[in-house]
Amino acid sequence: MANTSIILPASDMPRAWYNALPDLPTPLAPPLDPQTQQPVRPEQLAVIFPNALIEQEMSPQRQIEIPEPVLDVYRLFRPTPLKRALRLEQAIGSKCRIYYKDESVSPAGSHKPNTAIPQTYFNKIEGVRRLATETGAGQWGTALSFACKMFGMTCTVYMVKVSYEQKPYRQILMRMYGGEVHPSPSELTNTGRAMLAKDPGCKGSLGLAISEAVEDAATHDDTKYTLGSVLNHVLLHQTIVGLETAKQLEMAGEKPDYLVGCVGGGSNFGGLVLPFLPRKLAGEKITFLAAEPRACPTLTRGAYRYDYGDVARLTPLLKMHTLGHGFMPAPIHAGGLRYHGDAPIVCNLAAEGLIEARAYYQNECFEAARLFLSTEGFLPAPETSHAIKAVIDLAKEAAPGSVITFLYSGHGLLDLASYEAYLRGGLTNFELPQEDIDTALKDCPEI
Repeated sequence: MANTSIILPASDMPRAWYNALPDLPTPLAPPLDPQTQQPVRPEQLAVIFPNALIEQEMSPQRQIEIPEPVLDVYRLFRPTPLKRALRLEQAIGSKCRIYYKDESVSPAGSHKPNTAIPQTYFNKIEGVRRLATETGAGQWGTALSFACKMFGMTCTVYMVKVSYEQKPYRQILMRMYGGEVHPSPSELTNTGRAMLAKDPGCKGSLGLAISEAVEDAATHDDTKYTLGSVLNHVLLHQTIVGLETAKQLEMAGEKPDYLVGCVGGGSNFGGLVLPFLPRKLAGEKITFLAAEPRACPTLTRGAYRYDYGDVARLTPLLKMHTLGHGFMPAPIHAGGLRYHGDAPIVCNLAAEGLIEARAYYQNECFEAARLFLSTEGFLPAPETSHAIKAVIDLAKEAAPGSVITFLYSGHGLLDLASYEAYLRGGLTNFELPQEDIDTALKDCPEI
């Protein structure tokens, strides 16, 4: 069997991130102040973000240089390999060539350190002592705990309670890196206490955990907030993935016909596809395909409108595909895909018809994960399994000879409880009822 790994030389690792904002065919709708509904001023964000990240959030520059201290930590695991999934191709009888960008080789086991490292660095150089954040499945909390350890900072993580209970080993890894981990809703914030008073058995949501982390940061002078997805600067940092992928496909003599990723908040998907946006806009035929859960179908069934990013309405209003900020998702095992909204940049491109989306049941995704394990030998994270399911379907539909590239966003070695539930038949296929979406959207502001 031919060599299946395309390794980018360390000397060719990108030295600058790609900023998609100047290239969007329609300008991005501005974030709005939740009180006045007027565009947010940069100084208003300074309560929870360092100035460097605020500048990146709104930057008109297409290229933003990666600082040397960030590159130094990146070098622990980057560049990451691009692999040809030959055994998977053979198993499904594919006439397409399938490649995957393997971000599971990072210390945290996912793509999340790509933004955790720079976010921590930019906070560090502005004198911040502690970072507060939320996490769903735990990949982001792990990545930020790792990054804080690298730069000598303290990290506090509010982990969605259902994932806190389902994924104990992610908690352990965060704590090994020195992070504090609390199930959300917690007794540590006004937001958490209010939710527990209302619903003592609440299993939490990313929107709720965000509220707790933002409140924590806003009420402590030495603390800033970090977000692992959604925001422009997060997707900016993740473009190192797509930039490397473009170079590696060129090394393999390939041009991508399809780029596929799972979508929760949009960080891994955006990081893969955005560097290819100029080529798509120039007329190159590349399909950007997003895969999401039927239990949380933001892109496929959400409304494109302004909404809050969190339950407590502390964050700016963002124009995005949303299921409603008060949406409480079903306890599916792909915890990183249970967010009610998506990145404004991803939603902007979806609204322009430049991104396609498909939604899947969790059992069919776990079946796809099992097939990937049986052929390629690696166990994917439940989130990543959505992309794998989409790729398997796509390989059966696409024209022979098509090149399909997907982002292997994380491994599943700390998700074994989820796979144990799958093996014993304990997973249910949940499809979000339309009435639940309609009810949640009623609380969205009319703008």
